[in-house]
Amino acid sequence: MKDITTEVKAVNSKYQSVVNKAVNWMEKYELANDQRNIASDNSEHDYEEDDKLWRKWDRRCIKAYDKYLEYMEELPKREQDKVERRFA
Repeated sequence: MKDITTEVKAVNSKYQSVVNKAVNWMEKYELANDQRNIASDNSEHDYEEDDKLWRKWDRRCIKAYDKYLEYMEELPKREQDKVERRFA
């Protein structure tokens, strides 16, 4: 079964695997961010940071976004622009 994600074709094929990894980590970030927002909306705590579930998803957001940036730094500017257009 094909993943439902939209593939981003690299301008230069030698960067395709890094582009795929960057896209994958940004999709993980978006999923974690959605879950963090749901946890925030359903929290009974006055501060989000007091909610265990919110902290879990916040940690995942941080990890996913850091990995995304790590892979984006490996790409030339034109490849970065193409990946960023995917999420605009």
